[in-house]
Amino acid sequence: MTSADSVPTRALNDGSSIPAVGFGTWPLKGAEAEEGAADALRAGYRLVDTAANYGNETEVGRGIAGSGVPREEVVVTTKLPGRHHGHRATLDSFEESRRRLGVERVDLYLIHWPLPRIDQYVASWQAMIELRERGAVRSIGVSNFTPEHLGRLEDETGVLPAVNQVEMHPLFPQDELRAFHAEKGIVTESWSPLGRGGELLDDPAIVEVARAHGVTPGQAVLRWHLQLDAVPIPKSGGGRRRRDNIDLFGFELSDDEMAAVGDRSPRRLGGDPEHHEEF
Repeated sequence: MTSADSVPTRALNDGSSIPAVGFGTWPLKGAEAEEGAADALRAGYRLVDTAANYGNETEVGRGIAGSGVPREEVVVTTKLPGRHHGHRATLDSFEESRRRLGVERVDLYLIHWPLPRIDQYVASWQAMIELRERGAVRSIGVSNFTPEHLGRLEDETGVLPAVNQVEMHPLFPQDELRAFHAEKGIVTESWSPLGRGGELLDDPAIVEVARAHGVTPGQAVLRWHLQLDAVPIPKSGGGRRRRDNIDLFGFELSDDEMAAVGDRSPRRLGGDPEHHEEF
């Protein structure tokens, strides 16, 4: 069984750090979200990821509070919804999220999507800088931003995100974006790190890599993320798989195995940040 102490951390560009793997809560709802967050923390996770648009902040907050894990050990992440882009709206939305979560401080606050047509993400970013400066948020970041969006934040505010949480899995490895992140000191977080399961986890090459290490295909894929310096945020509704998804530190993939997991035609499964709008 993995303990929280055995999970390494990743340094952020603001001087803080986050665990190398997190627990995603989309699309968990109600009691399932509350019980899932609590169980994940008991299993050793210390990074819990939610969003205003997931509709489960209240339950996730209850799960964290009821887990028995001290609050100061947990990195709580939530995200600003598109309907609240803009300076004042971001500040107000943050207060709503903080109230629902039942926390004094949010550890990592992200802009969920850039919504370039609306063109308010820089104003929201300026508000998030204010939240960090007054201590309401420990670290600030974004989700689904491209190098162009990130560059504009830097040019107009002088502050780069600590994290960019993006779609990443062996079907969509984000090579160019990860290289940009490395150059700028931004940590890559991976949503849908298992590529929504199914097809990917049944892939013969991945199954063979997993068999060689006595692990599941999902564990092999999550280990691939770690060795690319990404922080995967897998979601699981089941306790056994939840524990498998954090038990990633007793084996290492060779260069050939890394290539076998990641060697496939890239294709996006989710929305394109240049056009996707989610309010």
